[in-house]
Amino acid sequence: MLPSSNTTKFGFRIRTRQGLVVEHLMIHGRDEADAERKLRQMYLHCEILERSVMQPAVMQPSFAPASTSPDGTSFEGSPRCSRFR
Repeated sequence: MLPSSNTTKFGFRIRTRQGLVVEHLMIHGRDEADAERKLRQMYLHCEILERSVMQPAVMQPSFAPASTSPDGTSFEGSPRCSRFR
């Protein structure tokens, strides 16, 4: 299931019931309780050592013109690309 726009990503650091420490677990949830419920379904009897709310990164897409490569070279006249015209 893909996370919807009304979910938040929560980060966890846990100790499993075998004693192993697992860091950087990221779980989507409607709230912290929902994310913790999902965590405990995957890691039964774990101990939560740390928890945090992850802020979404703002992505700024950068588009280059389709006819040029990043170094400015044009591939329009290339015979290898003729099938994509």
